[in-house]
Amino acid sequence: MSLASRFSCLHGHDPDSLTVEQARAFIHSQLRPRLAGECVALRGALGRVLARDLIAPCNVPAADNSAMDGYALRHADLDDVGTTSLRVVGTALAGRPCAGAVAAGECVRIMTGAVPPAGCDTVVMQEVARVDGERVLIPGGQRKGQNIRLAGEDLALGRPALAAGQLIRPAELGLVASLGFAEISVFRRLRVAFFSTGDELCPIGAPLAEGEVYDSNRYTLFGMLRRLGCDLLDLGVVGDDPQRLAETFRQAAAAADVVISSGGVSVGEADFVKPLMADLGEVLFWKIAMKPGRPLAFGRIGGAAGNADGGAWVFGLPGNPVAVMVTFYQFVREALYRLMGADPLPLVPLLPAVCEHGLKKAPGRSEYQRGILSHAAGGWRVRPAAAQGSGILRSMTEANCFIVLGHERGPVAAGDVVEVQPFDGLI
Repeated sequence: MSLASRFSCLHGHDPDSLTVEQARAFIHSQLRPRLAGECVALRGALGRVLARDLIAPCNVPAADNSAMDGYALRHADLDDVGTTSLRVVGTALAGRPCAGAVAAGECVRIMTGAVPPAGCDTVVMQEVARVDGERVLIPGGQRKGQNIRLAGEDLALGRPALAAGQLIRPAELGLVASLGFAEISVFRRLRVAFFSTGDELCPIGAPLAEGEVYDSNRYTLFGMLRRLGCDLLDLGVVGDDPQRLAETFRQAAAAADVVISSGGVSVGEADFVKPLMADLGEVLFWKIAMKPGRPLAFGRIGGAAGNADGGAWVFGLPGNPVAVMVTFYQFVREALYRLMGADPLPLVPLLPAVCEHGLKKAPGRSEYQRGILSHAAGGWRVRPAAAQGSGILRSMTEANCFIVLGHERGPVAAGDVVEVQPFDGLI
């Protein structure tokens, strides 16, 4: 079934003004990972996606051990209420166990990570014990088994430690290392080709001619894609020349899993992207009920006509710099993670915050205003960053969050609670 047929099956959509949620849901419904796996050294797996379930080949920890410095003893020797005096007969260190068993009325000094001697089932922290020569005084009220980490309580032998689709972050690196793996199987990196379109764009380092602007979109796209760990193919700036655009799209689709362009998806006389994409594959062009970022293209190019399972996925983003970033984070980021084989990685949770200033907003579209989030007087507060125009990239550098105003929301009064999407962890 073609993309257009699948899209037409959606209930209640308006092709002239889709909601953000409708567009996002449709995009995600079409994507399936198809990347091959490869084995990499553990440090090289950071930011990659696990290709196969990782089964624990051992217990972690490998043996019962002390969770803190103190004294290992037999709980049966302790007085439930009063103080108990025990003789200290040795010391157990991490990696250097204390030889022999502990008899009734005895204990050993033990350090964090050390294995308790045979017979010891409890560790009392050193802060509550009182040393009296070769003996130690233990107060009542100690719980049997306290302060002992059991073998396999973190990871159990033969059980799944990580599931395929897990993004490998610093914590996952440490977990894999704790199992002794020097290398693991991950999906190959997603290949993404990207370029900007427009005769008005000038490469950085060159002098501007009249009417030209420097191409910033490729650099924000580079940064956003590099943060996701993609292999990148930068195809530069492509002017408003249909033949050159067509050749660039063919080159990109042949070399990459995903193609991202910026600009040329509106309705201007020089916006050639729409007809070209239709000739080269199957692409849906939407007007999204959002600000900034209304025009958006999504589909596939390079495959057989009408075949939505061949070729490269394509995202045609708007040309305005802020709109590029907003549409990337609201649509493309999660889609790329899905294609990487990662488990669903939703955007950072929306955080409620008190808005310090009134905001203009008309119902019927979602808006992503740039805001400055702070914590004061016991709660989160947000105020809009400078100018909010979709061409004012400075607003993204001054802000630390999106103020997310939902589809049906109207104007915001000072003191109203709004939802914000922090940049930290997103951008």
